[in-house]
Parts: sequence; structure tokens; C-alpha cells
Amino acid sequence: MSMNNSPNVFLDPNANRFQVNIINESHDNNETSQEDVGSEPPHYEETSFTDEAHNRLRISYRPGKRELYDNFLQNGEKTEASLHPYDTHTKMYYLQTFGHNTVDPVPKIDYYRNTGSVSGNKLSRPSLLEIHEQLAKVRERSTSIVKLRLKMPIRSKTPHPFSVQVSSARHKNVFVFCVILQNIAVSTSSVERVANGESTAGDETAVSKEEENKTGFVKFGWVKGVLVRCMLNIWGVMLFIRLSWIVGQAGIGLGVIIILLATMVTSITGLSTSAIATNGFVRGGGAYYLISRSLGPEFGGSIGLIFAFANAVAVAMYVVGFAETVVQLLKESDTLMVDESNDIRIIGTITVVCLLGISVAGMEWEAKAQVILLIVLLVAIANFFIGTVIPTNNEKKARGFFNYQASIFAENFGPDFRSGEGFFSVFAIFFPAATGILAGANISGDLKDPQVAIPKGTMLAILITTVAYIGVAICAASCVVRDATGNINDTVVPGMSCNGSSACSLGYDFSRCASQPCDYGLMNNFQVMSMVSGFAPLITAGIFSATLSSALASLVSAPKVFQALCKDNVYKGLHFFAKGYGKNNEPIRGYVLTFVIAMAFILIAELNTIAPIISNFFLASYALINFSCFHASYAKSPGWRPAFRYYNMWVSLFGALLCCGVMFVINWWAALITYAIELFLYIYVTYKKPEVNWGSSTQALYYINALDSALALTTVEDHVKNFRPQCIALTGAPMIRPALLDITHTFTKNNGLCICCEVYTGPRKLCVKEMNSGMAKKQAWLTKNKRKAFYAAVAADSFRDGVKSLLQASGLGRMKPNTLVIGFKKDWRNAAATQVENYVGVIHDVFDFELGMIIVRISQGFDISQVLQVQEELEKLEQERLALEATIRENDFEEGRRGICGFFRKASTLNISKHETKKGSTINTIQSMHVGEFNQKLLEASTQFKKKQGKGTIDIWWLFDDGGLTILIPYILTIRKKWKNCKLRIFTGGKVNRIEEEKLVMASLLSKFRIKFADINIICDINIKPNKESWKFFEEMIEPYRLHESCKDITTAEKLKRETPWKITDAELEAFKEKSYRQVRLNELLQEHSRAANLIVLSLPVARKGVVSDYLYMAWLEILSKNLPPVLMVRGNHKNVLTFYS
Repeated sequence: MSMNNSPNVFLDPNANRFQVNIINESHDNNETSQEDVGSEPPHYEETSFTDEAHNRLRISYRPGKRELYDNFLQNGEKTEASLHPYDTHTKMYYLQTFGHNTVDPVPKIDYYRNTGSVSGNKLSRPSLLEIHEQLAKVRERSTSIVKLRLKMPIRSKTPHPFSVQVSSARHKNVFVFCVILQNIAVSTSSVERVANGESTAGDETAVSKEEENKTGFVKFGWVKGVLVRCMLNIWGVMLFIRLSWIVGQAGIGLGVIIILLATMVTSITGLSTSAIATNGFVRGGGAYYLISRSLGPEFGGSIGLIFAFANAVAVAMYVVGFAETVVQLLKESDTLMVDESNDIRIIGTITVVCLLGISVAGMEWEAKAQVILLIVLLVAIANFFIGTVIPTNNEKKARGFFNYQASIFAENFGPDFRSGEGFFSVFAIFFPAATGILAGANISGDLKDPQVAIPKGTMLAILITTVAYIGVAICAASCVVRDATGNINDTVVPGMSCNGSSACSLGYDFSRCASQPCDYGLMNNFQVMSMVSGFAPLITAGIFSATLSSALASLVSAPKVFQALCKDNVYKGLHFFAKGYGKNNEPIRGYVLTFVIAMAFILIAELNTIAPIISNFFLASYALINFSCFHASYAKSPGWRPAFRYYNMWVSLFGALLCCGVMFVINWWAALITYAIELFLYIYVTYKKPEVNWGSSTQALYYINALDSALALTTVEDHVKNFRPQCIALTGAPMIRPALLDITHTFTKNNGLCICCEVYTGPRKLCVKEMNSGMAKKQAWLTKNKRKAFYAAVAADSFRDGVKSLLQASGLGRMKPNTLVIGFKKDWRNAAATQVENYVGVIHDVFDFELGMIIVRISQGFDISQVLQVQEELEKLEQERLALEATIRENDFEEGRRGICGFFRKASTLNISKHETKKGSTINTIQSMHVGEFNQKLLEASTQFKKKQGKGTIDIWWLFDDGGLTILIPYILTIRKKWKNCKLRIFTGGKVNRIEEEKLVMASLLSKFRIKFADINIICDINIKPNKESWKFFEEMIEPYRLHESCKDITTAEKLKRETPWKITDAELEAFKEKSYRQVRLNELLQEHSRAANLIVLSLPVARKGVVSDYLYMAWLEILSKNLPPVLMVRGNHKNVLTFYS
């Protein structure tokens, strides 16, 4: 590789500030030419990297290749004729940024895309390692990897255990097999994708590549996609047949307040929706997508299902409304087909089939139908306003319509609630007319720019529809009286007193309506708008348009929301409905399901009961959208940066509470049912725990709460009553020493902090790389195996240095470890002296830092890494076998389809079958061989603390007062479910002549500590000499580590001390002979009294630092805990962890 480092590149004062050099690895320096960048000095105030600054972007290209680079600059895409911005396997890419050649790329949106993004290709920026390491080493490493991947399967002389000898016609099988194995290795990157917010389950990656290659994508702007849909969905049949009754009951003043109150709910929800929709790229799914990505899958999954169901049932409601209007017209003309109920079912069925046909035909056809329906609706509304100024006739006057009259306005301004109606009951009837604001958001995946379209279209639709509602209400109440008889002969008789009646002042006497029902007027006639309008059939057309448009919007919304829910795989049983068809990924299966649900409710034809529940379903989704906006703002996550600024977190919270209140106002029992269903689904999704990570505000709030709690803890002084074991467990990788983790987890679960720690020693670069790559995997293993523990790792020059770092830096504030748990070093007699020194040094360091110490010993040891390695190898071999078989089957199937040609290949197929048989037998041989090598006792020992312990004892040899940790640990064990059948037996030292007194003292102490025990044993013969066999065994054990300086002359002895300072001197052995006797004698007593115990908890002897040698101390621990049940050697930090004060 050559790099142009000439002075004219780096030192030329006329060189451009931003310049790209494309340098080919195999291209010679003299073949690379640099384009003249001009003589103009740089303009430092211009720092844009956009297309406007294209004149400052220069690329050095090889002769004849200018087209290729121009194509890359213009398109920004990787095609066959374009250059990938960074690819270590093909070409090295260097940017000369600010006059310096570097692998560092400039900021680019493609680096921030999700994998498989529809809107563009995700590019991978150079890793920190590639930038940080020397370039030659990175090139060498990447080149060797490429060569290894490409050459090894073909040129390797040593056959793979599962390789198959195939003819030259089948060389492609080998290549495909290699690709499959590479894909298996690469699949581990899914963990990284989850951490970056790209879910493994239900993400768009499975279908996005298909969609990306398709042409003819139909995308809508803010008018056609949001404004039109929202207006049509908000303007329902209520506008034409109920608004006049509402304003008659509440009057103009309260009627406008009712409309504005409903609008306030929808406007706050619209503002919250706009804020969430502009906080990042919005995909399909509407309300479900917004809620789930803000509050997480639990809230999103629960509301998404009921929201989709509500839209499906709403289709039936709107279609039945349309069918009822048609049946009324048939009844007036006496042309009913069967009867009213069955005619509604027949017309409803035909209508929903037609709507389904329009929806399945595609979003383009559906959008055209919506535009036509909106035009009809607008004409109908305009027709009403025109009718209010057309001079009325006697027939209309008799029905209460007198054009605009100040007296009618004044009379209708105040409320006149009748038939038990009140403000809230009237509001409950009107509110569903204000819903439908999410019609545009529900098809967010079909919008060109959802971030612009949803806020603009939704808020403008709310404004327009509110003005229309208020205008229609005021105009109707200014023209039509509340009660009218419809009889043109009911005129005022001369001399009659009007008593303030506006109709009387206008020449009509409707006074009898006070004593008997009338059929006309605002309070009695639902067809007021038809009567007032200039051309009544247009109002009927408007009713048809309102019902059909709302039904069509719901029929499209339900499958879209449901498809997004199924794609995320929140409910695994519903993944069948995630598949899309056609250029717009239409949810055909969802359409069919929605059709079935709508048909079922149409045929039932009893929607009055279900209607309040559906309204509450919509309100529940509004409440959660408002709460999502509040929650995201309250969590103060740096990722919450909505482009829409006109929102307030407290207003959103008020909107959420308002929605909940309105739910109870509309129907209290329907609200309770809604909450019950939502709670059930929330609990279900929480229990299932879908494997998704969307960076929800719930996660951000967890962090804030944890941080606040940790800070609050620092202000509170520690108290002995609140002491709990907070442990560092030196497990290494947690899956390697599961038994050590299990016993630690037993007394820290839901009680204290547990950190599984690992120390990496060796070359620092390799250690750091291995450590970083395994952090997430090992923490995930803890989570998967339900271990409430953290994983931490350090890279250090030695094991002791690493543990020192962990002891000093682990924890946060008051949540700092106070106890170290470590496994007994079983191989200390065969290990190097430095390893033993490090191990004992760790114990000294623990005591120096004033922490408690627990050494755990089990007979088989803790390390099961060999077992895991064999299992991993077997799994890899099985994966390779399955991948190879799949490849061969697929290739045979393709060749078999070629007809008779497949017949002549049967011989080679038979050969492959033979090889497969041999391969299968090889696997069986390998499996049986390795299974035979498994240490079954080791496997059983590794799981012994997971099992429920039977009836037995935990023997506590509390020989030294260490503050109470030796007695607290076993007490915590006995309150756990797995150890609750075990009783505590206490063993302690005492004098022969005071056994009973010592028992009473110990019993009194334990009772004050409120610790139950089964028995207390006073051991009086601890300090006598052990028997000869035991002592002889101890002497033989330490013999290889003794210096024997007394048998040598002074010069030789001094030389040996310098060469082997770790050996046990005769002087040391003599000085600590009594202590050695005690450890040997204690083992004899343990064998005598506690051989059958489930667990032994024993006071750990302390070796004086710099006085007792490492090997002598290890010999004490060895002889003390040898040939016993599981042993916990415990030593507290000699500070009280128990108290008998309240």
C-alpha cells in the first residue's frame, strides 16, 4: 500500500479544508493523481458538510474512474458502480480532513441507521481499535482474516471432520457451507443490535430488504395522509344527527364549553402525539408504536391489542350507523327487504365487503376513496350553512326554523336539561364525536415524513373540525327553537301573551309542547340539519360519507396497528399476522381478521352495550400517549429531543388524568372493564418479557430513580441494624464456577449486593479486548439464569493487583462491597509459587481494607470450564453438521428439479449419503468419548446449592468473635426456601469445668440476637495435641515447602532463603507449632462432630502479615477443611454486624 504524503498534500496553504483521498491498497504511488483543488483560500466561516459545500469536497481518483466516484457522491448508495465508504476487506479508505490523512470518517447519517433500514443502507464506521492501533497491524490482521476465511475451506490439506468429498460440479457446496458457518459466527452481533435499540424479535430487518428492492412505494403527504383522514374520522354521524340535540339540551353557552372541553382533551393528546412523533423516526403502528417505544413493550403491547380491537369493532359501529340510515330511507318509501333488524345486517354485510375490497386493493385506492368522501362531507356541511340564510317557508317555520333570530339565540343560550340529562351525560354523548385524531398516526408507516405530517395534519384537523362543530352548533341554535309542533296552523292568536317565547314573538304558538310530546325542534328532531339545509339529500349524503369514511379509516387502522404489534412479536402466538403483501407491505391477513370481527358484531347488531367500552378503549390509548409524553420528559433522558416544541410535560400529565376522568364520566363500568383488561395484558407481557430493547422512558426513569436512591443513601449513616452482606464473588466468568455464585447468591438475593468479578491477566491488549467482548454476554447469562448479581471485570498485571482494584473501586456510594467470597485454591500444592503468593496476598489485602472474608470449599472444586468446553465443542459440531446437511439437501433439491439430469447424479448423492452416515457415526463416537470423560461428580457438585436441602444441620464453629458475620451468614441461609429445613448447631470453645455456664452464656447471647438454634456444643479439647497420624499427614504435606535451614551451614541457609523466600523455615514452624496443632486438631473434631452436616461454617484463622509464610497458611486451610462437607471459612472485619438493641 502506498500513501501520498507529499508536502503538496499536507503543507500546501491552498489545500482545501475538507478533502478525501481514495488510496488503493495495491496501487502504486505514481499511479495516484491528485486533482487540483484550486488556488482560492479556504473560507473558514463555511463549515457545512452538506451538498451546498460540494465545491469544497474533492476526491482523488485514478484515471478513468471519475464516473464511479461521481456516482458515489451523487447517490450516496452502495451499488455495483459505487464505492463503499469504508470496507476493510476490499479497499482502505482515508479522509484527508483538515489537512491530515486519517481513517476517521466525517459525520454521516448512514452510520446511525438501524440494520436493514428501509430509508437507507446502514454503514459501519471504523472501530475504535482500527483507529487506535497502528494502521499496518490493522491491515495485516484484516488481510489475514480474509485469507483465512477464503482459503481455508478450499486449500486446507487436513480434511474437516465433517467435510464431504464432492465432484467439481459441487464445489459451490463447500463455498455455501463456509458462508453458513460464517453467518453462524456473525449472528452473535444481535446482542450489540439490542443494545443499540434494534430489537432482535419483531424488528423490520426481516422484511426491510425486500421492501427496499421493491418499486412503487405509495407514500402520503401530510394533507392526504393525515389531515384528510383525521377530519373524516372526527366528523362522524354525530355532526348531522346529534349536535342539534346536544346544543338544545346544554344551550349555546354550555354547548360550546362541551365542545371546547372535548377539544381540550384531543388537543393535549395531539400535542403529546406530535412531541413523541418528532422524537425520532416513526415506523408503522400509530398509537401502538408511539406508546411502546416511549413506555416499553408492557404498556405498548397491552394498549396495542385493545386499540386494534377497538378499531375493528368501530368498523361495525360505523357500518351499522350507515345501514340504519339506509333502512330508515327504505322504511319511509315502504321498500324494506325483510324487517328492520335483518335489513341492517344485510346492508351492513354488503357495505363491509365493499370497504374490504377497497382496502385490499391498496392504500392508493383507499386514499382516493377518502378524498371523494371528504368532498361530499364538505359539500354537505356547506349545504347546511347555505340553508341557514335561505329564507324559510311556513312548513319549516312550523317545524321551528326561522332563520337567524336574536330572540332565538338569546332563548337557546342557556341550558334546558330534560329527561334526566345533565352536563356530564350530554358531554359523554358528544365526546366520541371528537375522537379520531389518531387516524393519520395509525398509518405512520405509509407517510412520506411522519415527523412533519403527524403534528401538522393532526393539529390542523382538530382546529378545523372544532370550528365546524362550534359553527354548526351556534348556527343551529340561532335558527331553530327547542320545541315545535310541525303544524302550520299553530299560529299566535291576536291578544295572546307570549311570556317571552321567541316562537310566539315570531307568530307561532308551540305552548302545547310543554304538556305533550312534540316531534320537531332542537330537542325532538334529529333531522334538524336536513330541515335547515338548502338541499336535504346532501345531508343524507353527508351522513353516508361520515359513516363510510370513519368505517374505512378504522378498517385500515386496525390491521396496520395489529401488524406492527405482531411484527414486534410481543405476543408470539400472533406472529402469523405480521406478514405483509405487495409493494406497500399490506397486512392482508389483518384485513381478513378485522373483517371477521366486524362481521361478527354487525350480525349481533347489539352495539349499544359494546359502544361505551370501545370509546373507553380509545380514551385509554389517549391517556397513555399523554402519559408517555410526560414520562419521557420527566425521565430527562438525553435521547428525548422532540423537534415539536409546543408541549409541556405537566399539561400532558393533566391530559392523561383528564382522559381517565372522562372514561368514568362516559361509563364507569366500561372504564373499570378497560382498566381490568389493560392490567391483565400488562401483567401477561411483563411475565413473558419479550426480548426487545427500544430505549423506553421507563428504562430512563429506572436509572433516575436508582441514581436518586443511591445519592439519598450517601446522606444516611450506616447502622448495624441495616447491615447486610454485600459481596464480591471471585467467580471468574459466572458460568465457570456456578456453585460459588449459587452459595453467594443464596445469602445476597433480595438482601444485598452481589458482584461476580473476573480478573484478566496477561498481555494487556488481548486482555482488554477479551474483557470488553465478554461483558454483555456474561451479564446476560446472569439475567437469563435469574441471578440477581452484577458482573465486573478488570485487566491487571497479576491476579492480586486485579483484586486490589476491585476491592477499592467496586460499588457506588453506600452500595459498596463489605465481604469478599472466594473459592479455596485446591491446586495450591501444584501451582507456581507466585500464584500461591497472589492468593494469600488477596486475603491479606481484604483484611487491610477492613472487609469480611469468606473462603468456600467443596470436595470436587468449583471450576467446570472443561465440561463447558466439551459441551461447546459438541454444540459447534452439531451446528456444522446441521448446516452442511441443509446445504446438501437444498442443492440436491435444486438439481432434482432439472428433470432427468437429476437421475444421473444419484451416484454422487449416494456417495454423500455414505459420507453422512460416516459423519453421524463420527459424532456419536465423539459424543460418547467426551461424555465418558465428564466428571459426573463435578457436575453434581456444581449444582448442589441450587437444590433444596433436605432436613439436616448447618454446623457453626464460632471459635472467634469477628463481629458476628460468622453467625449472620448461616442465619440468612436458614430463612431461604432451599435451606429452611436445616437447623443451626453452634460449636464454640470453652473450659471443662464451665461447660454448662458457657452454654447458658451462648444461649443468652443468641436469644438476644433473636437467632434460633437447635443445639449448643462446648468443645473443651481444642488445644490438646492431635493424634500422630493426623500430625504426620500434616508434616508430609508441608515437607516439599520446608527450607530445613537448621540442617545446613549458615552460608548455604542464607543462600536458600534468598533463592526461595517462600519456603517454610524451621524457626517459623517452631514458632507457630501450637497454632498448627490447633488446625490439625480442629479437623479431627470436625470429622467427629460435623461429618454429616449439610454445611459447615467455620471461623477463618488469620495469618499475621509478614510473619506466617504463604505455604504454611495454605497448609492450615487445607488441613482445617479437608475431607468435610461444604465448608465456609468466615472472618468478619471485627465490626459489629449484629445488635440486640431495638
